[in-house]
Amino acid sequence: MAVIRHHVGARLSEIAVHNGTVYLAGQIAEDTNHDIAGQTREVLGHIDRLLAEVNSDKSHLLSVQIYISDMAHFAGMNAVWDTWVAAGATPPRATVEAKLANPACLVEIVVVAAQRS
Repeated sequence: MAVIRHHVGARLSEIAVHNGTVYLAGQIAEDTNHDIAGQTREVLGHIDRLLAEVNSDKSHLLSVQIYISDMAHFAGMNAVWDTWVAAGATPPRATVEAKLANPACLVEIVVVAAQRS
C-alpha cells in the first residue's frame, strides 16, 4: 500500500496515511499568546481540520500523545480535552511534561487515527 502525504514540507508532512491509518505531525498553537486552555482549543481545532481532510474524525482516534511544557498545565489542558473528546471513544493516551521546541508553546499533541469506512 502507498503512503499518501498531505501538506508536505521540507522538514515534515502534516499528515501521512497508510492502509487506512492516519498519522498527524505534532500540532501546536499558532497563537501562543493564549493560556493553556486557549492553546489546547486551537490545537484540537487543527486536529479536527486535518482529520476531516482525510476522512477521519476524533471518534476514530487510535492513540494520542500529549506534551505539555509544565505539569502545572495538566488540569487546564484536561478541562478542554474533556469537552472535546468523543464520549465512548476516548483513545489510549499519554501525557508527559516536555521542553517544547518553541518555549511559548504550552502544549503539543500527536494523534494516530483510523479513517472512516
